[in-house]
Amino acid sequence: MVSAVPTDAELAATLDGDFTSDHAQVNGTRLHYVSGGTGDPLVLLGGWPQTWWQFRKIMPELARRFHVIAVDLRGMGGSAKPETGYDKKTMAADIHALIGHLGHQSAFVAGHDIGAAVAYHLTAGFPHAVRRLVTLDLGVPDASWLAIPMLPASDEQAAALTEGRGGYPWWFALNQLRELPEQLLDGRFRLLIDWLYGHMLHDQASVDEQARRIYAHAYDSPQAIRAGNGWYQSMRQDVADLATYPPVTTPILTLAGEDSYPALREQMADKGTDVRVVAVPGSGHYIPEENPEFLIARLTEFFTGPHRTTRPETPTA
Repeated sequence: MVSAVPTDAELAATLDGDFTSDHAQVNGTRLHYVSGGTGDPLVLLGGWPQTWWQFRKIMPELARRFHVIAVDLRGMGGSAKPETGYDKKTMAADIHALIGHLGHQSAFVAGHDIGAAVAYHLTAGFPHAVRRLVTLDLGVPDASWLAIPMLPASDEQAAALTEGRGGYPWWFALNQLRELPEQLLDGRFRLLIDWLYGHMLHDQASVDEQARRIYAHAYDSPQAIRAGNGWYQSMRQDVADLATYPPVTTPILTLAGEDSYPALREQMADKGTDVRVVAVPGSGHYIPEENPEFLIARLTEFFTGPHRTTRPETPTA
């Protein structure tokens, strides 16, 4: 028998920093968030297929300097899962409204995966609401994403799938489908969780059994699968919306796993006037869980110190 998964409130209580689990009604939807610490507001936005819990390793230390707010996006975890509103422009408006709801005019923002796309649209659409932006291992959906091939584009990508490494995002296509993913994955989502981690983690032990059960439980229903897939089904709209924004002048730091660093260095080059791309040593896609110490140091440095535009960096020891 599978042991019960703790509630968000129970999980929040295990973190140092007096973290609490709350909900807010904003922008026509209900968002769940976990907050703690004191200082300038720092909003953390997670990705697929995870929840706010992916930031558990960095939240206590960051709470020493910041008021940390880890959010379940529209459709994620403890947040509502409406039928519509999964384009990143709308989801960015959710977060903008949440920042105001919590009594802030602006915040530092860091987003991983889908959360990175939402964070970028938040910065582009509400530039005065984001003091500085960090994106984690995802580029911004742009016109190049419309050309992702249906088959692995190289022998290297094909070999990576065979050898248990990432490199080909086949789930982008699967998640476009209506109803079939729910039928295939309802009650079986742990299989997908383990496949993704098996191919996109450098250190399998960095995401433990409890975390995998938490994530699988969060997505293991037709409603949750539909909602998460909505983030992918809206990407054509995201590309169109991207073209409507003025140039982003907010300082941006992109932290990339070692495998994705070359591609992200190219993809982020035109996404702002002040963009820095840094490779995270010893990490695949799931940076907050694989190298939390490096991430804490970079976030603290970027959000509290002076910033200047520099050339992209290569991994450091």
